[in-house]
Amino acid sequence: MAPAEFPMVDVIKVRALDATRLYLRFSDGMEGEFDCAEILASTGEMVQPLKDPAMFARVFIETGAPTWPSGFDLDPIALYLKLRDAGALRANTVAAE
Repeated sequence: MAPAEFPMVDVIKVRALDATRLYLRFSDGMEGEFDCAEILASTGEMVQPLKDPAMFARVFIETGAPTWPSGFDLDPIALYLKLRDAGALRANTVAAE
């Protein structure tokens, strides 16, 4: 696979927008919103705590991946590819924070 098809990116900024959606900024300057509703609809002890909006809002970045105190994390490359393939990525136009 060519590098453009499989980008090596990390999440450098994350915040919960509501009880299921995340704002994500990637290391290549692209950003987008990801809806975790499908993930949260699944069962499992790692996902269960995230169904509480207060816990979902506690998302942070660990080694480039959105992570929660329960230990659950999301693969940044998989997130990037899903957003890219859906046409949901855009270039960050805000000056560096």
